[in-house]
Amino acid sequence: MKQYKYKINGNTYEVTVNDPEGNIANVEVNGSVYNVELEEAVAPVAPPKAVVSPKPAAPKAEAKQEETQAKPAAPAGAGKGVKSPLPGVIIDIKVKEGDTVKRGQTIIILEAMKMENNINADRDGVITAIKVSKGDSVLEGTDLVLIA
Repeated sequence: MKQYKYKINGNTYEVTVNDPEGNIANVEVNGSVYNVELEEAVAPVAPPKAVVSPKPAAPKAEAKQEETQAKPAAPAGAGKGVKSPLPGVIIDIKVKEGDTVKRGQTIIILEAMKMENNINADRDGVITAIKVSKGDSVLEGTDLVLIA
């Protein structure tokens, strides 16, 4: 069991995380109990870790085939991220992958502190990846979309 004290947007939260059983952890926040389903079973005391997996190399036969095919103008996942300026919840996503956007165009609506905030493209380009979904909670500095 671990106990934490968090202060988020001026509100204090006392959180108790009990040892997970399989992929379910019992979490108590300010006296309210929640059963939280984890994506993977974790060791009872192991802190969460960010995992970055390298992309496996393509076999040579596939590599030659890829060379003969036309390459897209902006590969999926390439580009520079548009970051969340503050923590909040994604309310709406106004673009989809492959859309061309202009600087200043609204691409995401983020709710923060009970206000809706338009997140605009910071440059012209093509949306190569959308890193969030409606309803996601994001922290300040989180990449929301990639624009190439």
